[in-house]
Amino acid sequence: MPSRNFALIFIPLAAAFAQPAPADRAEALLRQMTLDEKIGQLTQLAGLPLIPDPVKIDDRVRKGQGGSILWLSDPASINRLQKIAVEETRLKIPALFGLDVIHGFRTVFPVPFAMAASWDMDLIEKGQQIAARESRAAGIQWTFAPMLDIARDARWGRIVEGAGEDPVLGAAVARAQIRGFQGDHLSSAADRMLACAKHFAGYGAADGGRDYDSAYIPDVLLWNVYFPPFKAALDAGAGTFMSAYMDLNDVPATGNAFLLRDVLRKIWGFKGFVVSDAFAVRDLQTHGFASSPQDSAQRALLAGVDMDMGSRTYLENLAAAVKSGKVPMSVIDDSVRSILKVKFEMGLFEHPYGDAALLAKVSRAPEHLKLAREAAQRSAVLLRNEGGLLPLKANAGQKIALIGPLGDSVFDTLGSWQAMGQTLDAVTLAQGLKARGVTVEVVKGVQLRKQIPSMFDQLMGGKPETPWTEAQAGEAFTDAVEAARRADVVVLALGELALMSGELASRSSLNLPGRQQQLMEAVVATGKPVVLVLFSGRPVNIGWAASHVPAILEAWYPGSEGGNAIADLLYGDASPGGKLPVTWPRSVGQEPLFLESNLTHQPEGSQMFSSRYWDQPGTPQYPFGYGLSYTTFEYTNLHIAGSGRVSVDVRNTGSRPGVEVTQLYIHQRAGGASRPKRELKGFARVQLEPGEKRSLEFPLGEEQLRYWNPVSKKWIFEKHEQFDVWAGGDSRGMLHTLYRP
Repeated sequence: MPSRNFALIFIPLAAAFAQPAPADRAEALLRQMTLDEKIGQLTQLAGLPLIPDPVKIDDRVRKGQGGSILWLSDPASINRLQKIAVEETRLKIPALFGLDVIHGFRTVFPVPFAMAASWDMDLIEKGQQIAARESRAAGIQWTFAPMLDIARDARWGRIVEGAGEDPVLGAAVARAQIRGFQGDHLSSAADRMLACAKHFAGYGAADGGRDYDSAYIPDVLLWNVYFPPFKAALDAGAGTFMSAYMDLNDVPATGNAFLLRDVLRKIWGFKGFVVSDAFAVRDLQTHGFASSPQDSAQRALLAGVDMDMGSRTYLENLAAAVKSGKVPMSVIDDSVRSILKVKFEMGLFEHPYGDAALLAKVSRAPEHLKLAREAAQRSAVLLRNEGGLLPLKANAGQKIALIGPLGDSVFDTLGSWQAMGQTLDAVTLAQGLKARGVTVEVVKGVQLRKQIPSMFDQLMGGKPETPWTEAQAGEAFTDAVEAARRADVVVLALGELALMSGELASRSSLNLPGRQQQLMEAVVATGKPVVLVLFSGRPVNIGWAASHVPAILEAWYPGSEGGNAIADLLYGDASPGGKLPVTWPRSVGQEPLFLESNLTHQPEGSQMFSSRYWDQPGTPQYPFGYGLSYTTFEYTNLHIAGSGRVSVDVRNTGSRPGVEVTQLYIHQRAGGASRPKRELKGFARVQLEPGEKRSLEFPLGEEQLRYWNPVSKKWIFEKHEQFDVWAGGDSRGMLHTLYRP
């Protein structure tokens, strides 16, 4: 009885001293703010001055003109500016520091496209939690990730930042990344940070795969293909969204009220805030959409962009727009309120600073590097292994010739978006092989250079390598072929430089750059066993290799522990289990090429009027979901219960342990609209010992079978139609049955 009385007294006391809710704190602070202070909160200042600014950033922060600051990664610089914000401004509002922490901060994981190839959502979540832990210690509370753009054209450079072509895989990856960065909800936890779902929406469908170009996407594709990863991110609690650069159906995404107000806020109920991409508010004039800087500012804000990234267009123009009555104060208040609420939710008023001592402790911690190594192992995709060349046998005195421009490059092992300003630190393939005690002769053979360097090459890549003379190029090529002749096994490290993928890195060709194709053919002609290890951020043209090189391993850009991970795979200490998150074309002329195309006119493969080319097969080099293992798998007992549960058995029929990603696909045979010939609807990654069998189950109910119908313009579930159902190790589907819900 006494303890109950104590509880009755204690609970009201605790409630009395509890901190008000973030929304209430934001509202109370908002009521104290002047118009200029509000506009300051809507402004993100550039810590790296990519556009000239006559006022020093310290002074802008001191005047309350920077609600957020981006492109700083040094804790000392961050804390210096934060100290000004919280001690020298009238209302002591901390700044929100953001950075493009895309696939790691001090510990760099494989690029996002590679992580998607793991089909391992737990791994993806843990990787982004490590990125958040290291970033938050540095004082960075906000990442401009994940990129959720569906990309079906490998020419587009930013395909490397996303999860590929499929909305179901993309949505699963989105959920995992949001949980990794933020946890279950926004909080002040030292190992979490604010995520940003970008770029909303349709950026990956740019004309011709050219970065920043317009996208024309019908509603049926927006709702069925391009929106689902963003909706998944929102449902997982994403605190912010980023608008896209390009025109969507002739309306710039940064001034697109359909996207940012109708879909994001009204239909989906988003409660966070939207930031533009860098300078996108200013550039609404460039689109031919806005007539002046003030017009750009008011159009973007009224469309639903709460924060202007980097351009100072809001800072310099919104006050006049409010005073003239073109922008209501209520719109300003709504945007400021959502930004302040996030800052309170993240505990920035109580814990605004980075912790250099904590950063030193967590940076590249052993457990972080261990997971980075596992991530690189699980992300790699074995494309070919004729004659069982892999795994290699570690013989005493074995001589390996590591040939190619990417075998010993730290930068290109890490990949693009390496969290600006960090010391480059990675285990290259050369180092990974040497660590195993084998004799390795490293020869570049050819030089790779971008024809048109971009600002990102300067910001992240430093000075380009001095071009070789013709004599130097000839000598290097000859040295490589001679090294191949001396070796027992040749490992070719070919592909693209890291900055040949990413922003401002679209390509008109998917051929191997430079003289890599000639080098590969010359090395194969020596007759030595050859393993091709590809470093790339997209599919590349390897049609010749697919017929002439015995073993091909796509390693992508594998990150800090990439060299060790690849060596583990080559020698069988790890088993490849990655699967392609994209359809791999035979040539660039097939692009855009993707699984979810419709069946049209006559059946595929017919000799008369089916969709095809006359000069090459219409089929891909490798299908979506494809990837080999060092063992084999068998599928049996595909069954669908009346409750809409699909079950299938998968068994390891080989002599080695292995990982298989079982995939479930459907096709709706008839209905109110033509449906794709095959759609992914579920997947499961399983580890199986030799002889082990596992029974897997997948839901196949209304949620999986409904689609947005272009005729009725709503979501429909045509319950009584017939569906083809396949289950197997890739999108070709090894087992098939029919299902009528």
